[in-house]
Amino acid sequence: MDSIIVTGGSSLNGQIPIAGAKNAALALMPATLLSEEPLTLTNVPRLSDIKTMTALLESLGVEVTSLQGGKVQVLSSHAMTSTRADYEIVRKMRASNLVLGPLLARHHEAIVSLPGGCAIGARPMDIHIDALELMGAQIELRDGYLHAKAPGGLKGARVPLRFASVGATENVLMAATLAKGTTVIENAAREPEIVDLARCLRAMGAQIAGEGTSTIEVQGVDRLGAATHPVVTDRIELGTYMLAPVFCGGEVECLGGKLELVTAFVEKLDAAGVDVTETDAGLKVKLRGDRPRAVDVVTEPFPGFPTDLQAQMMAMLCLADGTSVLEERIFENRFMHAPELVRMGANIEVQGGYAKVHGVDRLKGAPVMATDLRASVSLILAGLAAEGETRVNRVYHLDRGYENVEQKLSAVGAKIERVRDA
Repeated sequence: MDSIIVTGGSSLNGQIPIAGAKNAALALMPATLLSEEPLTLTNVPRLSDIKTMTALLESLGVEVTSLQGGKVQVLSSHAMTSTRADYEIVRKMRASNLVLGPLLARHHEAIVSLPGGCAIGARPMDIHIDALELMGAQIELRDGYLHAKAPGGLKGARVPLRFASVGATENVLMAATLAKGTTVIENAAREPEIVDLARCLRAMGAQIAGEGTSTIEVQGVDRLGAATHPVVTDRIELGTYMLAPVFCGGEVECLGGKLELVTAFVEKLDAAGVDVTETDAGLKVKLRGDRPRAVDVVTEPFPGFPTDLQAQMMAMLCLADGTSVLEERIFENRFMHAPELVRMGANIEVQGGYAKVHGVDRLKGAPVMATDLRASVSLILAGLAAEGETRVNRVYHLDRGYENVEQKLSAVGAKIERVRDA
């Protein structure tokens, strides 16, 4: 198992290229199941989660061709052999459930294992199930698998989501493209990844309006065709690397970054004393003073502050002047990184969905353990500012969501290396 070793104290200067969005790509790839014609995705991130989704699609008979070192994926579902998504693959990643809607829409049946992923709290499938049942699906849970059928195909319906779930919105959006009639998704998620999926589906021939708002309307069509689509910039990787120079000084330009992807995040950075400047190539970031100021943060669905940047923000606020309060409203159990930051000298009190962070003058390097994807990178960021050496163990989580972390940070001056544990 690999570990990451970070030696703090080096300022960061230069440019960091931001990859395509993992969460967008994981929804775009199953869209190939909706058509017999090929779907070509460009700007695909090279991550272990992408490999897992590739393996899942290939198990269904999808042909996946990787080009340009994996940055381009050509997917074709013209000769599918199965509509069953097995536990051995699905257990590795939550996004595996996104094959359910497309399989029901085109093949009128699916058997999909309940999914796995990071242990950051309950992310129930009942929102997906309730929505698809409103469209005429018959779904029952047996032996850990969802057995779904749609005799005669899915039908358009009014689908109110009780929570603005990104995954449920994506599943219903894909399913609705081939449903008979009009589907209206109410309380839809508004994330950029939803907008990106809608644009891709529209390029394939879908009739969609309202993406990026809380109401999406889809007029079903008989078939979808071929398309080529670039994956949107990863706003979570963008936000993560925007924080890097705040920890240890310097100025970093995040290539491909766009303000509209991280508006709420940038508002908090500004309040904390961080300058963010839009350039022709991306976003340039620099701390205005010697240390950031304390700010309060509440995680919310887009366009609010992203839960996937909460751990990284907490790590920064450990060094802020004053006391900050973070409230996690999206996932329970998402403060598991707090005890690891405390091992590095942070002063954090956690109670339920709240964390009070009292800023300290310095952090000290220590052996720490990554508990989930975003927690792992928050510990690496903390290590950039810490005195001495920080060893982040169990970084297999990291590889699910960040490509070439060591190379990207090393290129701007960080002292970081990956080592193979004995």
